[in-house]
Amino acid sequence: MSWILYDYKNCDSCRKARKWLEAREVDFERRPIRETPPSTDELNQMLGHLDNELRRLFNTSGGDYRSGNYKDRLPDMSTDEAIAELAKNGNLIKRPFLIGPDAGTVGFKEEAWSTLFDQSRKTTQ
Repeated sequence: MSWILYDYKNCDSCRKARKWLEAREVDFERRPIRETPPSTDELNQMLGHLDNELRRLFNTSGGDYRSGNYKDRLPDMSTDEAIAELAKNGNLIKRPFLIGPDAGTVGFKEEAWSTLFDQSRKTTQ
């Protein structure tokens, strides 16, 4: 499996992430996060990569997060409930959302992505 990048075309961080991947000639498939949110399996896999910190999967600065009152609701939600909400609404998901065969991350910070790919290469060699 190659990498899958879920992104939003009008997101600056997503554009930076795409350019970063392309500059390093990383094989990835691009999917629009709003129209095709990650599956529940992908979300659960990503949750594991994020040390099971559920809040990190959420786009906490987004309008859907605020209007859905997730700041107050999230602490009382089960993991399954939260994952189901995310799988239904890609606007709720932190982006860019990059998932691969043995690693994944959300958001774009160049240093963190470099570390992620360095570690991923070591585990696949």
